[in-house]
Amino acid sequence: MSIKVGLTHIMHYRYKKPVTLSPHVIRLRPAPHCRTPILSYTLDITPKEHFINWQQDPFGNYQARIVFPEPTTELRVEMDLVADLTVINPFDFFVEEYAENYPFSYEKEAKVELAPYLHCDKPGPLLSAWLKKHKPKKGSINNILVELNQAVQQDISYRVRLEPGVQSTEETLKLASGSCRDSGWLLVQILRNYGLAARFVSGYLVQLRPDEKSIDGPSGAEEDFTDLHAWAEVYLPGAGWVGLDATSGLLAGEGHIPLAC
Repeated sequence: MSIKVGLTHIMHYRYKKPVTLSPHVIRLRPAPHCRTPILSYTLDITPKEHFINWQQDPFGNYQARIVFPEPTTELRVEMDLVADLTVINPFDFFVEEYAENYPFSYEKEAKVELAPYLHCDKPGPLLSAWLKKHKPKKGSINNILVELNQAVQQDISYRVRLEPGVQSTEETLKLASGSCRDSGWLLVQILRNYGLAARFVSGYLVQLRPDEKSIDGPSGAEEDFTDLHAWAEVYLPGAGWVGLDATSGLLAGEGHIPLAC
């Protein structure tokens, strides 16, 4: 049985006097590869006098480019969607035979296409030490991804961070804490350093309180919860992009709704 969830995201700015707004690019539409069925979607913009053009950026993300011809005293963006939270088995994917075990090399054509997602900065001393300590042994790629994801979750404690931007990998490891975007970016860099194509994802996380408490493990969220969230995706031949949430140590499921990668 599936559960339908309505989600509303509002950003509202007011100004003391009329201002001229530059063109805005808004990425608040679920990405094309979103596995959770989106039953309806609307984007409402104030001021009503505006021009909107829907585009897709080079990464395939939907983006709305808004142009405001007249000065205004407010800017209001309201996104509404209805999602069908049908349970998704995060391990329900097929991996090409040559990539079933780590390490493996992407095929020549795929390696060219994945080049931006394999690029990584030279690791600092803390990341180098982490990579050495957790270097995967030969084995099932699924098991190795689970172990790496859980290792980041165990080493980096979650904290709410209102400052803009993403911490460097060295800062996150030094503090041993960070927001979801910090853990997500750290995992991206870890995967790339191990030769696995990875990308950063920004979106929503929907968690619902279970009807019954678990008798043999964590029961999950105490209350229904929705917020902006960030995680990583790794590219597996045959499976495509697979989501890894380093904040929870779990693979992305039906509650993960990507907006932009």
